[in-house]
Amino acid sequence: MVFLTPWLVGLAGLVMLPVGLVIYWSFTNFNLIEAPSWVGLHNYFSLAHDGDFWLSVRNTIYITVIGVPLGIILPLGVALLLQRKTRAVAIYRTAIFLPAILPPVAGALVWIWILNPDYGLLNAGLHLFHIPPIGWLSNPTYAKISLLMIVTWGAVGTNMVIFMAALNEIPDELYEAAVLDGATPRQRFRNVTLPMLGPVLFYTVVVGTVFFLQFFEQAFVVTANQLGAPANSTLFYSIYLYENAFDFLKTGTAAAMAVIMFVATIAITGIFFAVQRRFVYYAGDRR
Repeated sequence: MVFLTPWLVGLAGLVMLPVGLVIYWSFTNFNLIEAPSWVGLHNYFSLAHDGDFWLSVRNTIYITVIGVPLGIILPLGVALLLQRKTRAVAIYRTAIFLPAILPPVAGALVWIWILNPDYGLLNAGLHLFHIPPIGWLSNPTYAKISLLMIVTWGAVGTNMVIFMAALNEIPDELYEAAVLDGATPRQRFRNVTLPMLGPVLFYTVVVGTVFFLQFFEQAFVVTANQLGAPANSTLFYSIYLYENAFDFLKTGTAAAMAVIMFVATIAITGIFFAVQRRFVYYAGDRR
């Protein structure tokens, strides 16, 4: 017990105490300057009637629904391609993984330059095909797409390494047996590769979902001068929480948003685990 004391102190001071304070503040009128005053469920009711709150929820759901599949399909495809034994495969792996080691803020700053409508590299490439320049970060239609490009660019390398490690763990005997049974490459992928990657796919779905639900860094850097711009198309949940806490000094409202996000994250993760257990149960019955 003595050896656990430093860990318990850290847990209490850095986790339990902040969580308790946030839950308490969510029921108060607090602006970081004056002492908090109890208002009960007022903050939660005000959020229920706040149009910007629901807009931030929709924006977050949008980027999560698109971003999570992209963060799985693209890295898995790259991992499958780079499983082939070629002389340049190490170079390709390194080049694809390099963005993963770049800090999110630095990567976002690089992409601000790439997506610049006047002298950005992306519009310069489009100009070669006689495509007019696009305001990637100034047009509400393309703003969320631009952020998805920024995030996916950095995530492909990380998930690629995870999938490559999982692919290397699949026994060759399974593929050999499938070939002897006359299975085509597509059938081997569907009936051997995907089932064996089940736990890794589940992990990437859960981690990716939690990441996008709390998506903040890249969106904050890209819209630092006007958070949520253009036209609140990038007003994600964490961005609006930050605005309430530090721009509007509505710390009680921000705390209520944090509690809602905490509960929603636990609920969504619980649903994922329940579905995964049910899937494994039925798969076991089929076998």
